[in-house]
Amino acid sequence: MESAALTPFGKEIKKRLIDINHTQAWLIEQVASVTGLYFDRSYMCKIQTGQLATPKIVQAIREILDLPEQAQDTTQPVQ
Repeated sequence: MESAALTPFGKEIKKRLIDINHTQAWLIEQVASVTGLYFDRSYMCKIQTGQLATPKIVQAIREILDLPEQAQDTTQPVQ
């Protein structure tokens, strides 16, 4: 089974986690804490591959990782 390709936003997340030396599990915990919403590995995968783009979650990820807002929507898969 093929895994879905990461969106540009998904790649940004992975790169930034490496840069700040934190794990995806750390980010998931932070997002759940900040938003009060249910957030797990599966949900994170769907955000990174463009299957979901829940605004509150995306904004929390951007704030936690200090990622700038993009003029172009980078949360959708590249066609």
